[in-house]
Formats: sequence, structure tokens, C-alpha cells
Amino acid sequence: MNMFQRVLLVDAGSGFYKTKKYGFDRYFGPVDLGMHMAEKYRSLNFGVGPFAGSILPGSNRLVVTGFSPCWQGNYISSMGGAGLVFNNLGINMLSLVGRAPSPSVLVLNRNHGEEIEVDLVPVDAQGIWRTGRTGVYSLTDRVYEQFGGRYANDPRILVTGPAALHTDMGGIMSVPINKGKISYVDTWAGRGGFGSALVQNHGIVAIIYGGTLVEEDFRDRKVADEWFQNKYNQRLMKKDLEVTSKYRFDEKFDTGGTFGVNYASVGGRVMAFNYRSNAWREEERLALHRDFIVAHYLKQFNDETIKPRQQATCGEPCVAVCKKMHGIYKKDYEPYQTLGPLCGIFDQRAAEKLNHHCDAMGFDAISGGGVLAWLMDLLDEKVLSPQELGVTRMPRWQVQGFDLEQDSAHNAELGCELIDAILEKRGILDFREGVRKWSRIHSRRKGTALHDRLVYTAHNRRGWMVPNQYWVAGVLAPMAIMGKYYMIYSFDFVPPRTLGRMCAERMKKELLLDNLGTCRFHRGWAEEMLPEVMGSLYDSKERFLRAVDVLASRISSRNSPIFWESERNVDYLLSFLKRKLEVDKVDDPRLAEWLDKFAADKYEAAREFWYQMLMGIDESLREFF
Repeated sequence: MNMFQRVLLVDAGSGFYKTKKYGFDRYFGPVDLGMHMAEKYRSLNFGVGPFAGSILPGSNRLVVTGFSPCWQGNYISSMGGAGLVFNNLGINMLSLVGRAPSPSVLVLNRNHGEEIEVDLVPVDAQGIWRTGRTGVYSLTDRVYEQFGGRYANDPRILVTGPAALHTDMGGIMSVPINKGKISYVDTWAGRGGFGSALVQNHGIVAIIYGGTLVEEDFRDRKVADEWFQNKYNQRLMKKDLEVTSKYRFDEKFDTGGTFGVNYASVGGRVMAFNYRSNAWREEERLALHRDFIVAHYLKQFNDETIKPRQQATCGEPCVAVCKKMHGIYKKDYEPYQTLGPLCGIFDQRAAEKLNHHCDAMGFDAISGGGVLAWLMDLLDEKVLSPQELGVTRMPRWQVQGFDLEQDSAHNAELGCELIDAILEKRGILDFREGVRKWSRIHSRRKGTALHDRLVYTAHNRRGWMVPNQYWVAGVLAPMAIMGKYYMIYSFDFVPPRTLGRMCAERMKKELLLDNLGTCRFHRGWAEEMLPEVMGSLYDSKERFLRAVDVLASRISSRNSPIFWESERNVDYLLSFLKRKLEVDKVDDPRLAEWLDKFAADKYEAAREFWYQMLMGIDESLREFF
């Protein structure tokens, strides 16, 4: 098996390209090599891990690395399944430099071992986005119609939408294509705004790729079963079935997938109406969970998706079948949380409408949902007017008398209006340089800090990120990369310095998976076994683990965290700590001590908590030798 990585370096400005090779002596996968390419060439990189195309489950993620326009720092994003077809190109990474003079499609093809074909074709992206299924879906259809005939096997297409042109939070979308049929199972490299980087920095609106090259990938199931038998006393497939049960079907909750299991178990930790629910009494949150979510939002999902087993994979053979579907709509927890309860939406029809429109326009749905909930909050509090935001209605956020179907539909319509207003820059909206800069400008004009109602982590001068949707302290940690699971999202109370150390260790585990192009849904075995596999196949277990430590340190050395600018961030943490004492009855003197500090001065206490986390992170990720 190859002990080096092939990188196709493409200049989008001239169309020139070349191939470079990098050995395993320094770089092992798409993250450490991608970071090197980004620093050396200012490139945007798409890569697969060394096990792409192998029998190891979840090993076909396509990993994107580069400078994030949203986070304003180095970032990593990935999408499931898209690495399987990429592997047929006979390369491990595509690195883009330069900028096409007009919006273009990058066409990559490799037939029967011949030299890779590289073509840049200008397209009328804005015209395509407005026609047919609209946005990313129309662009997928057009690219396949125009270029699909070049491929002997089904290709894969990466596309962007209008959000990539007009904001810093545009994602990259892709769907599997099977026997010429375009699937509805969309997969995303959403976090970090790499769609915006692809369009604004390189002029590329879509990439289509495929080939017929057959690599010498690891496919010896007998050997793999022997590894797993020795480690777990189980065969590979049985162990994988066990660790992916949450994403398929969890008997404990009689549901499945991230949407089903998280909403079935969230209880009083539910977050709604732009996190206002965090300040409610526990009984009020439990009532909302029982009446709005379990009895309606979750019930619809279970009846329409789980019971009829409407599920699929991201495009690679996988027992997790984590893509839970209802017709053309894919149901994941975090998008259906930010563009659901966080926006005052508790009905599947309404959530489908808003999620689909947000996806079609090419937004990172988590960031997009957090921003929409914030704007709705500003409208509801009359801090901003409908005219200023270019919309025709106000949110319906009164819990008393809330109509689950009609009021959810109303709020979804408002969300769609806000999306269009952002893209068309109606009223005062203009998010081209990010929401933090926009908020600073208009906060001065209004005489009030608009971002006090936005929950986000800040990085560098303009960087921002809507956190993962779990009511825990770790999602606001000052890590070098946030918005992914490079932190601890435990519901336990953990003192901040210890929490920082735990986040640092979690980052290393996640980097281990990402650098091997492996889906974190398989982490129950992958974190332990994959270093062993690297040792068996490449005689590089210790060097690989050392490289992960160095990579984590290298990323952390460029960390530019900013203390929480939003009052709602501070209240998010404070309400979490209060709930641990009052509801979970945590008997820990350190928790009581922190609550006393918050009672005396919540901002000073928050600052100390934040710095303690940062100290734990720093002392864990500094490279000492």
C-alpha cells in the first residue's frame, strides 16, 4: 500500500496544475497535510484519508481544510461518503490556489489509469441558482446534466449556493449519485463557511469528480476481523453495529438518529426561542419538551421516518444508516434544532420548509439558524423593526396559546423572508464581512449591543461561530477550532481548568479521526483501533500518534480567542451552572463557589471561568519537545 500522499495542485486562475507527493514521514492525512498546504500556498484543500476505499466503515469522509472566512482562522470541515468517489481519481488531495476570472465549474476525471483530466468551465451560477429546484439543488442538476456524460462511473458533485457569494457562512453540499439518479440525501461540509471561501477566493461554484482507477485499498476482512477479535472479542461488523446503534435505532428511546435520540432524551435541557428558555423554570422547560416536542415535533419524526424506516447512508456502505429521511427532507438534530425550536418552530412541515430553503441557498444550517433566531429575537424585542430587516412580519414567540402548526408555519415564513433579505441585502442587512462586524456597526447606530442576544464564540477580529446545540459549558470553550466537536460536551459540571484540559484531549481524538478521513459516528472503536491499523499496515502507530499531538499543538498555537462579547453567552453558562445545582442536585463545593462568584459579579466570574478554561487548554496543547 502507498506510503505517500498525492496532491493535485490546481491554479483556478490559469487552469495550470501539477501533482506533488508527500511521504508518511511527516504528513499522514488530509488535516496535517491540508494545514501545510494552506500555510504554504494559501490554498483550499479537499482530501481523503489513507483508508478511503477500504473495508473499514466510515473511512470515506471528504475533509476540507484552509482559512475559514467565518472563523477567521484555520479550520477543518468534512462531509460523509464523498471521499469514496474521490478515491477513484488516484489522488489523496486537491489543493486550489488562484481565482477563476468568472464563476466556474472544476471538472476532474480519470479514466482507466490515464492522466487526470482537469477542466475549468465558466457557468452562469446566479442564473442557475434561480431556476429549477433553486440554489444548490439546481446547480447539482445542471452540472450533472452538462458534465455527467464524461464519466464511466457515477461521479460526485460538490456545489455552493447564493450564501457563498453574499455571506461568510456558505457551506458546500453534495449528494450521492447512484446509477445516474441524483439522491435527496444531502451531505455538507457546512461549518466554517468553506463554500464562501471556494466562491469568493477561488471563483469555483462547483466541483465534479470521478474516475475508474482502482487503488490497492485494504480489503482483507479476515485480517480486520482478527484485529477486532483480539481487541473486542467481536468481529468488525458486529462491533460497528454496536457502537452505531444511536444513529440507526436506539431501543432505549424507541427512536433513532441524532434527531430522535437527542430530542427524546433532552428533557429540561431543551433550548428554544433563541435560548430564552435557558432562563425559564425547569417545570416550564419540561412542559415545552413534553407538549411541543415529544407530543408533536418528535412524534411526527417517529411516525414519518423511524417507523417506516426511511433511512439511508451518505454514499458509502455503512450499517449506521444515519441519514433519516421524510421524502426529500433529511432530518438531523442540529439543523432541525437551530431552524426549529431555536426559531420558535415545533412542527415538521414548518421546519422542513425553513431547513430546505436555508439548505437550497447554501448556508451552513447551524450558523444560519443561530443568526435567524437572533434576528427574530431582535424583532420580538422591538430592538430592530421589520423595515430595517426587510421583512413583512413579526415572530410569534408567546408560549401561552402557541399554535404548534400555525405559529410554527408563521415563524418559518419569517425565517425564509430573513434568508432572502440577507441574500438581497434588504434594509440594513449586509453580512458579507460577518455578523460580528455588522453588529458592531449597527450597535453604535442603535446605542445598544445587538450581539448581546447572539450566542456565539468569537475568534480573531471578525471570526464567529454559532455553537453546537447542547446546553453545556464546553460548547463555549476558547478552543482554536469551535463549532465542531473539538471540545467536551458533557452534561456534567466540570471545573473550568479541568474542562479545558478535557477539551484539549477531545480535540486530539477528533483530529485522529479527521486525519484518517473517518466518521466520528464510528468513534466507539475507531479511536482505539485505527492507530493499531496504522501500525499493522504502515508500521507507523507511534509516529502517527505523535503527529496528532504535534498537529493539535500546531493548530492551538494560532488560537486567537476573544472573551465572550455577548451577555447571553454569560447567561448561557450561568443558567447551566444553576441548573446543575438546583435541578441535578450536584453536591460539589466547587460548583457552589462558582455560583457565589457569579452572584457577586457575573461578568468578572465569567471572565475568570473563561480564562481558567484557556489555561487548561494551553497547558495541554503546548508542545514541550
